[in-house]
Amino acid sequence: MPAIIKKELKTYFKTITGYGFLGFFVLITGYFFVSQNIVASNANYNETLAGSMIMFLILVPVLTMRLFAEEARQKTDQLLYAAPIKVTDIVTGKFIAAALLFLMGLVITLIFPYILSRSGAMEWGMTFVGILGYFMMGMCLISVGIFISVLTDNQIVAAAATFAAIFLLLMMDNITSAVPISVAASLIFVGLAVTAVAITLYSSTKNVIAALVFALAGFVIMGIVYFIDPNIYDGVIVKILSWFSVLSRFENFYMGILSVSDVVYYITFTCAFLYLTVNVIEKRRWR
Repeated sequence: MPAIIKKELKTYFKTITGYGFLGFFVLITGYFFVSQNIVASNANYNETLAGSMIMFLILVPVLTMRLFAEEARQKTDQLLYAAPIKVTDIVTGKFIAAALLFLMGLVITLIFPYILSRSGAMEWGMTFVGILGYFMMGMCLISVGIFISVLTDNQIVAAAATFAAIFLLLMMDNITSAVPISVAASLIFVGLAVTAVAITLYSSTKNVIAALVFALAGFVIMGIVYFIDPNIYDGVIVKILSWFSVLSRFENFYMGILSVSDVVYYITFTCAFLYLTVNVIEKRRWR
């Protein structure tokens, strides 16, 4: 894994990607620092962090688009997968390299809260909690970008798809407020989810019986739950989609509240997408 991390970091700084990322990161953060803290005479640096989240839409695709897509385009992924190293180590190494570059940007921008502290009272505890939440949210979005990168051999497609995915994640609160909450809509949604999982199971195992048994069991359980208490399905779509709202989980960090549940959520979200990435590669490796 250390070799993978070292290789990826070298690649970032052998091209303009690494320097461009850090430069743009500092530039955008600096802009929001001036507007949110200096001009507004506000001592809360978390305002800058909240405002600068818009740059995730650009920076995360740039950071992750080439990690696997470029390997697939150049066919060097075959050499990588044939090497005596676990797929988990490959994915984790690439993820850590991207995370380290993101962390470098955060460390550089610590100059802004330092400047703020020199000009007046500032709560460092609240600021560091906000920075931790900002970093963990960035890890979630980077894991999504890595997952998308492994699905294509085109960097532009990977970047565009990552942009779209991050946009949806950041807008998830608005999306959930517009979805239907009726029992009928929830039943249809859950039924489609069961069908999608069954199709995925068949795609992974090529076992028709296992996929059909899973689908049948899922629909039977749906019927039993509806028979026992149909109100359980009330608002199910909102509850499921809300899990993908990475932005709402930042609210406690923004207020300086270190919540264990939010930390666990970000870690779980990140690990889930890294696990999906490993699964995609494993299927491709043994195909």
